[in-house]
Amino acid sequence: MVDTMTDKQFDKIIQMIRMVLDGCEDLEEAKKKIDLLMENSKNKEE
Repeated sequence: MVDTMTDKQFDKIIQMIRMVLDGCEDLEEAKKKIDLLMENSKNKEE
């Protein structure tokens, strides 16, 4: 089964990434926050 992403879903993801980047002091902090979001997303799927 192939899941496709709509333009609206893609735009929402980009907005979320932009919010993380805007709220971080440096790249490492942004990476950590995005990793946490990915980890939380995986846990919700299980």
